[in-house]
This record gives sequence, structure tokens and C-alpha cells, in this order.
Amino acid sequence: MEEVILAVLDAALMVTILCVVIAPVYGSVMLAARTAPISRHARLSRPHLVWGVVLTAAGVALLVVTARSSRVVVPHDPALAFILLAALAGAALLLLGIGPFVPWLAALLGRRAVRLAAPVRLAAQGAAGPRAAAVAATTASATALALTFMIVGTAQTAQERAAYSPQARSGALVVTWPSAEQAAAVRAAVQQELPGVPIVQSYRRPVLGYLSLNVHKVDGERESDVSAVVIGDEGLLRYLTGDPSTPYDEQTAVIVTADGTDVDKVTVDYEACGNGDTSSTTKILSATAARPAAPQEEKIFLPAPAVRELGCRPEPEELLIDPSVHRTTAIEQERLDRRLGASGTTFVEQGFQAQDGWKVFAGAAIALALGAALTMTRRTPADSRPMRVLLRVGGGPSLRWFAACHAGLVAACGTVTGAAAGCVMGLQLAWPLTAPGEWESPPRVPFEPPWPAIAVLVAGLPVLVAAIAAVLGTTRRGNRGGG
Repeated sequence: MEEVILAVLDAALMVTILCVVIAPVYGSVMLAARTAPISRHARLSRPHLVWGVVLTAAGVALLVVTARSSRVVVPHDPALAFILLAALAGAALLLLGIGPFVPWLAALLGRRAVRLAAPVRLAAQGAAGPRAAAVAATTASATALALTFMIVGTAQTAQERAAYSPQARSGALVVTWPSAEQAAAVRAAVQQELPGVPIVQSYRRPVLGYLSLNVHKVDGERESDVSAVVIGDEGLLRYLTGDPSTPYDEQTAVIVTADGTDVDKVTVDYEACGNGDTSSTTKILSATAARPAAPQEEKIFLPAPAVRELGCRPEPEELLIDPSVHRTTAIEQERLDRRLGASGTTFVEQGFQAQDGWKVFAGAAIALALGAALTMTRRTPADSRPMRVLLRVGGGPSLRWFAACHAGLVAACGTVTGAAAGCVMGLQLAWPLTAPGEWESPPRVPFEPPWPAIAVLVAGLPVLVAAIAAVLGTTRRGNRGGG
């Protein structure tokens, strides 16, 4: 049954991709080809151009509305799914509607180039043809997708970085296990693989029992969050503070904080809740304050012997290797993983690691844009009108200028149109795609779109295509193609 459900989900994902990406791209190319003038003296198809304007306006409006709606959405709101679907529909409409703008832009350039040199003028006129329009529309769609992935990926990375919470100090090795019964075996394995390396043991409160904590400051008393309590020995305290000289006493709690708290004592209450035992025990510990080695290590440290005196039996939680004592290498971690097998897991805290999956999709879209644009570097037939004119006025150099300008202008029409659409899609989709999914999610954080990379792509792709066309764009009698 589970395999059937997964198959259905995979099929639904493929259908979504087809509807949101492939179908709009294909439709955009078809609209561009139908909008382009079929000959040098023909005009643009106004009905198709109007359709492009309508579809583009509808797509932009839907994207703006969904972006504004997603700014006030709360975690687990069922409306978020509908907002996301509506946003994707708006992106699809925008992608579909940009096709007719490509031949319109090329025709505009052609009219402006009437007084320029023959190679540039003929190249601009040829850039508005149906084949050139289809190629430019493919480049525009691919460029729009690439920019969307780049902007949304940057926004998601910024949000994930803000939500990331380190599990340990940077560089620390953390070893955990599925059940408390495996703690001793895991510790023995770590000792065998890392002989002579000090191992820090931390404990957690048992499932049964209720523990409350009051910290008495010099200027008053406050109840503290029990989730911030850590239980351990001298090694754990030194790990939390990163200072080997931190004083340790079995009857002294340590408030590890950076705010300079002046504490006096800590009252710990423990009430057993298992096997009908409802007895309660209270213990007062003297307390001191110490600064943490890292912000995430702000904890309330309770010595394990003092906690056991309450009748509480803390359970081993995890093992830590202090990075200031020993930096675990990748080879050591791999060797330890092989020894532990399924009895334990390890990880080395390395801080936030950005997920670069979006770069694969952006790279594929850029490759598609470049590949489509490069089709315009095919040699133009020697018996075509541009070739006859250029052979009369300039010969070889004029032919190369024509080839470079023709391919470069087609690529520029595509990248400029695609960049405009991609920026709108990316900036608007970034809101619904980074909506908080959990109640503990941090608020939205600002992000800086990768404008330098976008500028390089938009300006560099036409230049690259033109340069390749200048090298390959010599005539060859009998070839088919052209704009």
C-alpha cells in the first residue's frame, strides 16, 4: 500500500512539473513563433501579442496577490497550500505570456537599426523571424526559470540559516544512541576508536518524574526553563564554558550565560511519578555564573551527584568530544560509524551548511538557455538575401559581423525578456515558498538576491553566443537554416 501511495505522489509531482514548467514553456515558444512576422514586410500578429499582454498581466497579478497573502499566513494554515498552488499558477501564466514579447522586442530593434551598418541592420531584421522568435522564446523561458531558482534558492537559504540551531559547539563530535541500554556499549566503542581522548558525558532527566527549578538571583527569584537544564560532571561543565579553569563542585550549580547574571542559589524540586510514588524532594544548591563557550551553550548546569541525591536517576543522553581538546577528523568519524553500525549515530557540528540543490536546477536552466541560443550560430545559406547583400558590400568580415550580431541579438531578446519575468517570479514566489511551516519557525528574514550573478548571466550570455557565432558563422553553400 505504501508503494502505491509513493507511486501516486511521484506521478502527481511529474504532472505538476509538466503543468508548471514544460507546458508554459512550450506554449510560450508557440505564441512567439505565431506572433513573429512571417516575412520582412509583414507585421506582428496583434491578437497573439494581446494574448501575451493579458496572460502576463494575469500572471503578475496572481503572483502579487499570493505574495501578499503569504506574508500573514500562520504555520499549519491549510490556506498555505492553496496560496502556493495559486502562486505556481501565476508563474505559469507569466511564463506563457512572455513569448509574444520576444518578437515584439526584436521588431523594435529592427526598426531602430535602419540607419546602422548593413551587417547590424540585416541581423536586427532577421532576429524578428519565426525561427529566431522561437529560439529567443526558449532562451527567455529558460532564463526566467534560472533566475527564479537563483532568487528563491537565495531566499530559502537565508531563512534556513536563520532557523538553524547548532546542536553543539563548532567542531564538536556528538554521539547518540537509540536506547539507554546501548549507552555503555557506545561509550566503549568510542574509547576504542579514540584512545586517550577525553569523552564528555551528558545526561537527561528520566521520563518518569517532574523536575522544577528556581534560580535565586541577588535581586530576586525566578523560575527557570527546565529544558535549559543539563546534567553532567566536571567534563561537561568545562565543555559548556570552554574554560579548563572553571571551578567545579558536586553541590554547586552553574548558570552558564553571557548576560552577567549575579546568582546566589538554585532550588531544585523533584517529584517521582512512577509506580504510585508521588514523593517529592527539594534540594538547595549554591550557584555561580560562568560565560558560555558559544551562544547555544547557555544552559543551567546541575552536577550529576547532586541530582542523584534527589532520588532522580538521570539517563545517559549523548557523548561529546570537546573540540578544544581534540578535533575529530572525517576519517575518525567514518571509522567510528563503521564500528557503531546501527547502535549509535555520530555527527560533527560544522555550523549551517547551505543546501545547494537549487543550483542544479538553475544550472540546467542556464544550460538550456545557452543551448537554445547557440542554435542561432548555424551558418546562414549563401543564397539568402542577407548573404547576397553582405557578399556585395563587405565579404568575409561583414559575414562574421552579421553572424555575431544575428545570434547575439536573438540571445539578448531572450535573456532580457526572461530576466524581467524571472525577477518578478523569483521575488514574488520567495514569499509563499519561505512561509513558516512550524510554530517555532523564526520570522521572515531579509535576503539579498544574487544581483551580480543575474547581471553576469543577462549580459554575458548574448556576448558569449555572439563570440561563438563570429567564429563559426561563415557561409557554406547548401546549408539550411537562418533567421
